[in-house]
Amino acid sequence: MDRNPLIIDSTATRLGSRADTDAQRVLKNTYLLLSASLLFSALTAGASMAYGWPYPGVLITLVVFYGLLFAIERFKTSAVGVGLVFALTGFMGLTLGPILSLYIRALPNGSSIVMTALGVTGATFLSLSGYAVFSKKRFEFMASFLFVGSMIAFLLGLVAIFFHMEALSLAVSGMFALVSSGMILWQTGEIVNGGERNYITATVSLYVSIYNLFLSLLRILGASDRR
Repeated sequence: MDRNPLIIDSTATRLGSRADTDAQRVLKNTYLLLSASLLFSALTAGASMAYGWPYPGVLITLVVFYGLLFAIERFKTSAVGVGLVFALTGFMGLTLGPILSLYIRALPNGSSIVMTALGVTGATFLSLSGYAVFSKKRFEFMASFLFVGSMIAFLLGLVAIFFHMEALSLAVSGMFALVSSGMILWQTGEIVNGGERNYITATVSLYVSIYNLFLSLLRILGASDRR
Protein backbone atom coordinates (compact mmCIF):
# COMPACT_ATOMS: atom_id res chain seq x y z
CA MET A 1 0.00 0.00 0.00
CA ASP A 2 1.24 3.46 -0.91
CA ARG A 3 1.78 5.81 1.99
CA ASN A 4 0.07 9.16 2.08
CA PRO A 5 2.73 11.78 1.18
CA LEU A 6 0.99 14.30 3.43
CA ILE A 7 1.51 12.01 6.42
CA ILE A 8 5.18 11.57 5.51
CA ASP A 9 5.67 15.31 5.10
CA SER A 10 3.91 15.98 8.39
CA THR A 11 6.11 13.48 10.21
CA ALA A 12 9.27 14.94 8.67
CA THR A 13 8.17 18.42 9.71
CA ARG A 14 7.59 17.33 13.31
CA LEU A 15 10.96 15.61 13.45
CA GLY A 16 12.69 18.66 12.01
CA SER A 17 10.92 20.94 14.46
CA ARG A 18 11.89 18.71 17.39
CA ALA A 19 15.54 18.68 16.24
CA ASP A 20 15.54 22.49 16.03
CA THR A 21 14.05 22.72 19.52
CA ASP A 22 16.68 20.36 20.93
CA ALA A 23 19.47 22.32 19.26
CA GLN A 24 18.14 25.60 20.66
CA ARG A 25 17.94 24.07 24.13
CA VAL A 26 21.53 22.83 23.96
CA LEU A 27 22.68 26.24 22.66
CA LYS A 28 20.86 28.08 25.45
CA ASN A 29 22.19 25.79 28.19
CA THR A 30 25.70 25.98 26.73
CA TYR A 31 25.73 29.78 26.73
CA LEU A 32 24.31 29.93 30.26
CA LEU A 33 26.88 27.50 31.65
CA LEU A 34 29.68 29.10 29.65
CA SER A 35 28.80 32.57 30.97
CA ALA A 36 28.70 31.31 34.56
CA SER A 37 31.97 29.37 34.21
CA LEU A 38 33.76 32.35 32.62
CA LEU A 39 32.60 34.55 35.47
CA PHE A 40 33.76 31.99 38.03
CA SER A 41 37.10 31.69 36.24
CA ALA A 42 37.49 35.48 36.33
CA LEU A 43 36.77 35.48 40.09
CA THR A 44 39.38 32.81 40.81
CA ALA A 45 41.89 34.62 38.60
CA GLY A 46 41.21 37.82 40.54
CA ALA A 47 41.66 36.01 43.85
CA SER A 48 44.90 34.48 42.62
CA MET A 49 46.18 37.94 41.67
CA ALA A 50 45.01 39.57 44.90
CA TYR A 51 46.68 36.99 47.16
CA GLY A 52 49.75 36.55 45.00
CA TRP A 53 49.35 32.81 44.56
CA PRO A 54 52.13 31.32 42.43
CA TYR A 55 51.72 29.50 39.15
CA PRO A 56 51.50 25.76 39.93
CA GLY A 57 53.83 24.79 37.09
CA VAL A 58 53.30 23.19 33.69
CA LEU A 59 53.29 19.58 34.89
CA ILE A 60 50.74 20.09 37.68
CA THR A 61 48.57 22.23 35.41
CA LEU A 62 48.48 19.55 32.69
CA VAL A 63 47.78 16.71 35.14
CA VAL A 64 44.90 18.55 36.83
CA PHE A 65 43.53 19.86 33.54
CA TYR A 66 43.42 16.51 31.76
CA GLY A 67 42.29 14.73 34.92
CA LEU A 68 39.29 17.04 35.17
CA LEU A 69 38.60 16.69 31.44
CA PHE A 70 38.47 12.91 31.87
CA ALA A 71 36.15 13.24 34.86
CA ILE A 72 33.85 15.64 32.97
CA GLU A 73 33.60 13.20 30.07
CA ARG A 74 32.72 10.46 32.56
CA PHE A 75 29.93 12.48 34.23
CA LYS A 76 28.79 14.67 31.35
CA THR A 77 25.21 13.46 31.55
CA SER A 78 24.72 14.19 35.26
CA ALA A 79 24.73 17.17 37.64
CA VAL A 80 28.19 16.07 38.79
CA GLY A 81 29.46 17.09 35.37
CA VAL A 82 28.30 20.67 35.93
CA GLY A 83 30.21 20.82 39.21
CA LEU A 84 33.31 19.47 37.49
CA VAL A 85 33.02 22.18 34.82
CA PHE A 86 33.26 24.79 37.57
CA ALA A 87 36.19 22.90 39.12
CA LEU A 88 38.00 22.98 35.78
CA THR A 89 37.27 26.62 34.96
CA GLY A 90 38.02 27.71 38.51
CA PHE A 91 41.37 25.93 38.42
CA MET A 92 42.22 27.47 35.05
CA GLY A 93 41.38 30.87 36.52
CA LEU A 94 43.86 30.19 39.34
CA THR A 95 46.57 29.40 36.79
CA LEU A 96 45.69 32.54 34.81
CA GLY A 97 46.04 34.93 37.75
CA PRO A 98 49.85 34.67 38.10
CA ILE A 99 50.26 35.07 34.33
CA LEU A 100 48.20 38.26 34.31
CA SER A 101 50.11 39.61 37.31
CA LEU A 102 53.40 38.97 35.50
CA TYR A 103 52.27 40.86 32.40
CA ILE A 104 50.92 43.79 34.41
CA ARG A 105 54.11 44.10 36.50
CA ALA A 106 56.72 43.33 33.85
CA LEU A 107 55.48 45.42 30.91
CA PRO A 108 55.04 49.20 30.80
CA ASN A 109 51.68 48.81 29.06
CA GLY A 110 50.80 45.54 30.78
CA SER A 111 47.32 46.55 31.90
CA SER A 112 46.32 47.84 28.47
CA ILE A 113 47.72 44.70 26.82
CA VAL A 114 45.59 42.50 29.09
CA MET A 115 42.47 44.56 28.37
CA THR A 116 43.17 44.59 24.63
CA ALA A 117 43.63 40.81 24.56
CA LEU A 118 40.42 40.42 26.55
CA GLY A 119 38.49 42.72 24.22
CA VAL A 120 39.74 41.07 21.05
CA THR A 121 38.96 37.63 22.49
CA GLY A 122 35.41 38.68 23.35
CA ALA A 123 34.83 40.30 19.96
CA THR A 124 36.22 37.25 18.14
CA PHE A 125 34.01 34.85 20.09
CA LEU A 126 30.86 36.92 19.57
CA SER A 127 31.58 37.37 15.85
CA LEU A 128 32.35 33.73 15.12
CA SER A 129 29.54 32.34 17.28
CA GLY A 130 27.10 34.85 15.85
CA TYR A 131 28.04 33.87 12.31
CA ALA A 132 27.62 30.17 13.07
CA VAL A 133 24.26 30.71 14.78
CA PHE A 134 22.69 32.93 12.14
CA SER A 135 24.16 31.20 9.08
CA LYS A 136 23.32 27.73 10.50
CA LYS A 137 26.25 26.28 8.58
CA ARG A 138 28.12 23.18 9.63
CA PHE A 139 31.89 23.32 9.59
CA GLU A 140 32.54 19.60 9.94
CA PHE A 141 35.12 19.79 7.15
CA MET A 142 37.33 21.68 9.62
CA ALA A 143 37.32 18.97 12.30
CA SER A 144 40.35 16.96 11.09
CA PHE A 145 42.39 20.08 10.40
CA LEU A 146 41.60 21.52 13.83
CA PHE A 147 42.49 18.28 15.62
CA VAL A 148 45.81 17.91 13.82
CA GLY A 149 46.59 21.61 14.20
CA SER A 150 45.88 21.58 17.93
CA MET A 151 48.08 18.52 18.49
CA ILE A 152 50.97 20.04 16.53
CA ALA A 153 50.63 23.35 18.35
CA PHE A 154 50.50 21.56 21.73
CA LEU A 155 53.64 19.53 21.07
CA LEU A 156 55.54 22.51 19.68
CA GLY A 157 54.40 24.52 22.69
CA LEU A 158 55.95 21.98 25.04
CA VAL A 159 59.20 22.12 23.07
CA ALA A 160 59.20 25.91 23.27
CA ILE A 161 58.62 25.82 27.04
CA PHE A 162 61.26 23.23 27.94
CA PHE A 163 63.92 24.59 25.58
CA HIS A 164 63.09 28.29 26.17
CA MET A 165 62.63 29.06 22.47
CA GLU A 166 60.96 32.47 22.36
CA ALA A 167 60.51 32.61 18.58
CA LEU A 168 58.87 29.17 18.51
CA SER A 169 56.65 30.12 21.43
CA LEU A 170 55.41 33.16 19.53
CA ALA A 171 54.72 31.05 16.42
CA VAL A 172 52.82 28.53 18.54
CA SER A 173 50.72 31.36 19.97
CA GLY A 174 49.75 32.34 16.44
CA MET A 175 48.83 28.74 15.66
CA PHE A 176 46.74 28.43 18.81
CA ALA A 177 44.93 31.69 18.01
CA LEU A 178 43.93 30.35 14.59
CA VAL A 179 43.01 26.88 15.85
CA SER A 180 41.01 28.28 18.78
CA SER A 181 39.06 30.59 16.47
CA GLY A 182 38.31 27.64 14.21
CA MET A 183 37.20 25.56 17.19
CA ILE A 184 34.72 28.24 18.25
CA LEU A 185 33.24 28.32 14.75
CA TRP A 186 33.12 24.53 14.42
CA GLN A 187 31.71 23.83 17.91
CA THR A 188 28.97 26.44 17.61
CA GLY A 189 28.03 25.09 14.20
CA GLU A 190 27.76 21.59 15.66
CA ILE A 191 25.44 22.82 18.42
CA VAL A 192 23.20 24.79 16.08
CA ASN A 193 22.81 21.89 13.66
CA GLY A 194 22.29 19.18 16.27
CA GLY A 195 25.69 17.55 15.93
CA GLU A 196 26.48 18.32 19.58
CA ARG A 197 23.73 17.26 22.00
CA ASN A 198 25.54 17.62 25.33
CA TYR A 199 25.82 21.16 26.65
CA ILE A 200 28.48 20.24 29.22
CA THR A 201 30.83 18.96 26.53
CA ALA A 202 30.06 21.98 24.36
CA THR A 203 30.73 24.38 27.24
CA VAL A 204 34.13 22.86 28.00
CA SER A 205 35.12 22.94 24.33
CA LEU A 206 34.19 26.62 23.97
CA TYR A 207 35.78 27.57 27.30
CA VAL A 208 39.11 25.95 26.38
CA SER A 209 39.03 27.67 22.99
CA ILE A 210 38.36 31.07 24.59
CA TYR A 211 41.07 30.49 27.21
CA ASN A 212 43.66 29.49 24.60
CA LEU A 213 42.71 32.36 22.31
CA PHE A 214 43.08 34.87 25.14
CA LEU A 215 46.48 33.53 26.22
CA SER A 216 47.71 33.43 22.62
CA LEU A 217 46.72 37.05 22.01
CA LEU A 218 48.29 38.02 25.32
CA ARG A 219 51.63 36.48 24.31
CA ILE A 220 51.55 38.05 20.84
CA LEU A 221 50.67 41.52 22.15
CA GLY A 222 53.19 41.18 24.96
CA ALA A 223 55.97 40.24 22.54
CA SER A 224 55.11 43.23 20.36
CA ASP A 225 55.26 45.55 23.38
CA ARG A 226 58.70 44.31 24.40
CA ARG A 227 60.25 45.20 21.05
